[in-house]
Amino acid sequence: MPDIFLGSSPHTGTSASTSKIMGAVLAALAPAAVFGVVIYGLPALWVILAATAASTGGEALFRLVLGRENRSGDLSAVVTGLLLALSLPPGTPPWMAALGAFFAVVVAKEFFGGIGANVFNPALSGRAFLLMSFPAAITSWTVPGRAWGAADAVSGATPLAIAKMGSGTAGVAANFFETGLSSGETYPDMIKTLFTGNHGGSIGESSILLILAGCFYLLVTKVIDWRAPLAMMVSAAVLSFVLGIDPLFSVLSGGLCFGAVFMATDYTTSPLTAKGKFIFGAGAGIVILLIRKWGGYPEGVTYGILIMNAITPFLNRLIQKKYGFVKRRKPAASGAQPSSMAGASGTARAAGKGAAK
Repeated sequence: MPDIFLGSSPHTGTSASTSKIMGAVLAALAPAAVFGVVIYGLPALWVILAATAASTGGEALFRLVLGRENRSGDLSAVVTGLLLALSLPPGTPPWMAALGAFFAVVVAKEFFGGIGANVFNPALSGRAFLLMSFPAAITSWTVPGRAWGAADAVSGATPLAIAKMGSGTAGVAANFFETGLSSGETYPDMIKTLFTGNHGGSIGESSILLILAGCFYLLVTKVIDWRAPLAMMVSAAVLSFVLGIDPLFSVLSGGLCFGAVFMATDYTTSPLTAKGKFIFGAGAGIVILLIRKWGGYPEGVTYGILIMNAITPFLNRLIQKKYGFVKRRKPAASGAQPSSMAGASGTARAAGKGAAK
């Protein structure tokens, strides 16, 4: 017997299932995840495993306690755990990553009714929870290539952290990314390093090249819409120029590209309409740059997108999407009677002739 779904209109049918969509997202995230493990070593792998295990296990346990159907087969919890893990520093203790993942799926998603009913992006909610609870751990970074086989990883600052301290936002800096590069870097070298990802940062946010590869795959498979990511990057670049910050540095550094591709495109927490998506992305980009410029944290992607998540319901009501329409009838020709009236008058004339006879 087929499943029967009860819900208010509008309804739409599609061959794409939740598991297929989430599977495509996992495939798009895989290159960045593998790259993070390669450059940051086993600590990054433990963070990924702990977060994904806690997210899937936490969702299953919560739904079991409430007597609800286990939905682990739709892969949404796996995506939430992986997104959270890739947005965390590689040196994050695994238990801390697991706690954040549990918060993401249980509090940020299941408390609101489960997949499709949450107001805020679960992965970013989990990261915000960890950032508020353990700020020191979530803002401590590892130098790439120093963790494999080492008893203790070497800590180092991210490009945004160095920029926040007042150096290198628009030009050349000796050993800018603290990865052992020789002094005397040129500006193209700095941009190349940002693009390839061989610098300190979160596990999956470093390589812009791999993030864009994942973005291309999701666009080709029509899993995500291009409007919100593009608006987010463009608004951040424009505001950076206005504020005297190198626009290219702003877009390529931190988690802006990662958040634009994988977080701002979330179906549930982003607007439905094309105009709404543009406003959502532009607003997130602006908030991110304002936090980077005057906020206490060097990065602002988490709160930029979460703030726009809160505005999404308002955007959906303000800019509504119309489903279907009724064709307007062509106006009758001048001097001609509508067919119904012509038929009625003809019948009346015929009746009059019969009465005269």
